[in-house]
Amino acid sequence: MRTSSMTDILLESRRGLRQRAFQALMSLEYEGDLVEACRFAYSYDKDEGADKAAEADIPAFLLNLVSGVVQSKDDLDKKIAQHLKKGWTVDRLTLVEKNILRLGIFEITEFDTPQLVAVNEAIELSKQFSDEKSSKFINGILSQFIVE
Repeated sequence: MRTSSMTDILLESRRGLRQRAFQALMSLEYEGDLVEACRFAYSYDKDEGADKAAEADIPAFLLNLVSGVVQSKDDLDKKIAQHLKKGWTVDRLTLVEKNILRLGIFEITEFDTPQLVAVNEAIELSKQFSDEKSSKFINGILSQFIVE
């Protein structure tokens, strides 16, 4: 059995919560309540009954990511637009790319997550929910937000 350090556990749980934040953001593209979107994304595949899932406390990290991205959406889209190639607009991006970029930029600029970790996590999300071309694109955009 592998013993993991507290850092491994924290990274794993944050990675899972980040995936759930992305899923909540995707569902909010089609309207809905922010807290309910977070609650569903957090509890939909847990082995608890529906009643327990409805009462589950939503981790602050997940709620803060989703609410922060939703509140900053217009500003985040402007930041994305500034780094797109000439002739491209945010509207031309897929919903997956838009939401991963929003999440990544928000985490890089507004969170305590180390910048390189935030970029790497966004790339991992794109590998899971999109393709290699998208991962390279997301890496290229987010790398421009790294401040040494």
